[in-house]
Formats: sequence, structure tokens, C-alpha cells
Amino acid sequence: MTDLQFEEAGLGPDAIDYLDAWELQRRVHAEVSAGERPDTVLLLEHPPVFTAGGRTEPRERPVDPGGAAIVDVDRGGKITFHGPGQLVGYPIVRLPDLRVVDYVRRLEEALIAVCADLGVATSRVPGRSGVWVAADGRGPQRKVAAIGIRVSRGVTLHGFAINCDVDLGWYDRFIPCGIDDAGVTSLSQELGRDVTVQEVLPSVRRHLADLLAWQPYDATPPYEPRPEPGRTPRVPVLTPGA
Repeated sequence: MTDLQFEEAGLGPDAIDYLDAWELQRRVHAEVSAGERPDTVLLLEHPPVFTAGGRTEPRERPVDPGGAAIVDVDRGGKITFHGPGQLVGYPIVRLPDLRVVDYVRRLEEALIAVCADLGVATSRVPGRSGVWVAADGRGPQRKVAAIGIRVSRGVTLHGFAINCDVDLGWYDRFIPCGIDDAGVTSLSQELGRDVTVQEVLPSVRRHLADLLAWQPYDATPPYEPRPEPGRTPRVPVLTPGA
């Protein structure tokens, strides 16, 4: 097991403003980079906010953000939403040999395992980051967890967000992650009961600690590749034992 430290930076009524959390990430990143603290995962919730990565197109932004701020950020990916009922994780960890793709796959695998613990079958979609529920009689393919990262000085920033009991109405205001041919869901929506952030926390801690120990693992078989609209298909190679 890796020496991975978890910190609850603001949950429930103590949800932390996005810009304050961004500044906290920078401070922790500086300390991890300097060897002054162990690899750290910040676990938190945000008040409603839209965050736009560098590839976000104007048409993808909300016309009416419903009072939520729109913040341009330095991570990969496009625009997404954070809000109450969504567990956000910012792993600030040193990457062995700058294994960026392996790191993203491990985040996905950890969240796939979290969903499985609760009885929700998910997998990754080559060409699209995050964790997905397959299309079925209830609806099209739909994302339950989003991932967007940045790496600086060999140490990661930003991370993942898994929808527990978030208000899905927020996703009607924009094109989530720039993908307009799929949906967004939550664990509560899939299970037909209220799944809180607190219920999900122990599973997230356990599986992140396991996957970020950088040991070989058995990858969940992916769904059929589906590139983001307007992008050339590219199927990443899964290297669990790398």
C-alpha cells in the first residue's frame, strides 16, 4: 500500500467554495512536490459551480447558469458541474515515471469499483474519460463520474467527481464535457434510492488507496469506443501492470 493521506476539506454544510479549494490544491501541491507531506487526496463538496477546461467551446457553456459561477480552470477536458451531493476528489500524488494515462485509468478503475460496491455496473468508454453506465431500457449511455486532471512537476492536480445524490437538473443547463449524444446520471438515480456522499466515502478511500499503490490490477473490460463528438477516435491502451 502507498503512503496515501486523505483529508476531508469540506463536506455537506461545510462545502468549500471552488476558488478556495483551488488555492488549497496549490498549497498542498507545493508541499507534496517539495517532499514536505505525503501524497494527499482532498475529499470535498462544492457549492454549485461550473468549471471549464481549456477545450471548452462557447456553445457548451450554460446560457443561464442559475446563479452558479463559471470558472475557467487549468485542467484537461471541457466544462463540467460541481455541486452538493457530488463527491469531489483531488488526488495530489507523485506519478511514478510520469505515468499519466495509467493514472487516469486507475482513477476510473477505482470509481468503477466504488459503483460496483453499491450495485451499479459501470465501465470506461475508450475515447471518453470518466465512468459510464451502459445504455439500456432506462436511457442512453450516461456518465456517473467525471475525471479531469493536470500534472505539474510530476505531481497531479484536480481529479474526479462522482454523482451521489446531486441535483441532475443542473446538467440541463449546458453540454456536460462537450458530449451531447449521451446522458448524465447519479448513483441515486440508478439505484432508485438516496445515496449520500457519506455512504460513498469509505469505498472511495479504500479503492483509491488500493489503485494508487501502483500495483498490477485486473482492468474492467471497457465498453465500445466512442470518441467525443468532433474528435478523431483514439483507443488508449490499458496497461494495468505498468
